[in-house]
Amino acid sequence: MRRLSEDKMMKHFARGLAALSASAVIAGTALMDVPAQAKEYSLGTLKIDTPWTRATPGGAKMGGGYTTITNTGSEPDRLVSASTDASARVEIHEMGMTEGVMKMRELEGGLEIPPGETVSLEPGGFHVMFMGLNAPLKQGEAIEVTLQFEKAGEIAVMMPIAAVGAKTPDGKGGMDHSDHDHSGHDHNH
Repeated sequence: MRRLSEDKMMKHFARGLAALSASAVIAGTALMDVPAQAKEYSLGTLKIDTPWTRATPGGAKMGGGYTTITNTGSEPDRLVSASTDASARVEIHEMGMTEGVMKMRELEGGLEIPPGETVSLEPGGFHVMFMGLNAPLKQGEAIEVTLQFEKAGEIAVMMPIAAVGAKTPDGKGGMDHSDHDHSGHDHNH
């Protein structure tokens, strides 16, 4: 009788282990499909929250990078430059409507982050512009970008890549950055 009990116990154990293994495989597959989670970074009095970018179509040579930057200090700081191995150069840009046309321009002096305020870099507004992409940005991957601040110094952040045209880091739809009028800006310097 005792032998039968051990046999039954082993069968239940084996079935439970198989079910657990199958669950782990399913969970692992689901996790691979979830884009890398954006995170918050700290640098001195600055908080860099949810950096992200979006996928680019095959032949695109430019892409945008986004985040929010909060200055918890009592002095202003300034995002003066950025760099990444994913593109030849990175510029800090502002987009806005001029005579009914969406135009983009480089912020020559960088982007001020006033004390006690949050500045959003987002599609259709302030952003970092990846110029001369080395390869298309692919959804589900991430790129490392170094942000350089006037006072706080530099910090490397990971930017998960959302869907083409996403308006938010969670990949919700929007418009593609590559169709805007860049005629007001010389991209050849």
